[in-house]
Amino acid sequence: MPGNTGLTAQRSKRSETRVPVVPAGCNGGFPAEAWNFWTKQGLVSGGLYDSHVGCRPYSIPPCEHHVNGSRPPCTGEGDTPKCSKICEPGYTPSYKEDKHYGCNSYSVSNSEKEIMAEIYKNGPVEAAFSVFSDFLLYKSGVYQHVTGEMMGGHAVRILGWGVENDTPYWLVGNSWNTDWGDNGFFKILRGRDHCGIESEVVAGIPCTEQYWKRI
Repeated sequence: MPGNTGLTAQRSKRSETRVPVVPAGCNGGFPAEAWNFWTKQGLVSGGLYDSHVGCRPYSIPPCEHHVNGSRPPCTGEGDTPKCSKICEPGYTPSYKEDKHYGCNSYSVSNSEKEIMAEIYKNGPVEAAFSVFSDFLLYKSGVYQHVTGEMMGGHAVRILGWGVENDTPYWLVGNSWNTDWGDNGFFKILRGRDHCGIESEVVAGIPCTEQYWKRI
């Protein structure tokens, strides 16, 4: 049973934009503040690393997280890159004109039905959960923590939901590249706040007035 994705996983992968999560970068932060940044400061367009797509493509080269793959291994935590307010050479409109803003960002209550309704209505949401060492080894199926130490917190995108072998799950997009997990995605037990996946869900609504002005 495929369930409901709210937005296709492939499109969501391409559209992923990472913003400062209160300035600790990869050292930690608060997802809600990243959404607040979107509503207050706006975000410009951008594609994958070295893609030259959009105003500001992603600036950190990809690496492998917890697996051996086609990319070099991640060497550890790095500093957050300095913000450059200039678009790619030849890209129009200007950096200021390319800004996209959120009109509202908010927390979604710790409720399976509320999270499902939010995804159905407005698309993917962000969640934070506790990562245990057995999660690093995930390949397929519905993840349920069994053993291993807690490694820390992690922010991900819940794209949709479904049922596999009578087990309800959330379909989730990770940020560890496509060699990890199920082509970069994973399923996790739904409806029981497993590893806290339903406790800190954040979402938002984009402002659309600027797009109508271009028509």
